[in-house]
Amino acid sequence: MDGNGRWAKKRFLPRFFGHKAGADSLVRLIKVCQQRGVEYLTVFAFSSENWKRPEDEVSGLMGLVLVSVAKYLARLAGDNVRIVIVGDRDTVPERLRQAWADAEGRTRANTGLTLTVAFNYGGRWDVVQACRKLVREGLAPEQVDEAALARSMAMAHAPDPDLFIRTGGEMRISNFLLWQSAYAEFVFTDCLWPDFGPAELDAALAAYARRERRFGDVAPAQASRIAR
Repeated sequence: MDGNGRWAKKRFLPRFFGHKAGADSLVRLIKVCQQRGVEYLTVFAFSSENWKRPEDEVSGLMGLVLVSVAKYLARLAGDNVRIVIVGDRDTVPERLRQAWADAEGRTRANTGLTLTVAFNYGGRWDVVQACRKLVREGLAPEQVDEAALARSMAMAHAPDPDLFIRTGGEMRISNFLLWQSAYAEFVFTDCLWPDFGPAELDAALAAYARRERRFGDVAPAQASRIAR
């Protein structure tokens, strides 16, 4: 969800207002995804590299998470959205961990769209933590395969993404879902995240629908049966 800061700068506002507009945009987009039949939506809210940002911006982001949970949790829970948080929780404030636990607990039984929020997350961190988990479980080297790693990933609760969208004009994935996005289709858009709405989502879905998914060495006829 890139471009919040630039969105605010264009309006001569502090960057925090861009992040707030981005949070509002996310809630609107969740509803649109539900209407389009999307079952899993995963968003990159805060990377493990974002700690390098100015202290006041990081502090504002932490506060925004708490405000957003308080503001939107009841609505999302009532809309049958299941919330899952992935990322390294050891280095975030306790109040955030409590808010996340509350959000996950209140929506655990929901059966609609699964919203995964990646916070203090990095794709490399995810691979490392999965390997460490397997070591703690005592797996022998010959038992470590792709299936074992996949089961230990932070995203094990969700299927691998079909479509990966990056807003804001950047042409990179920035350490997001490195393992899971091996066969995802990519759409890069110049649209800044707070302006990303139904029309932009539909354009991305239309671009995805035009792709022929081959899944590496899988024949096209097989791929058409596999694609969700």
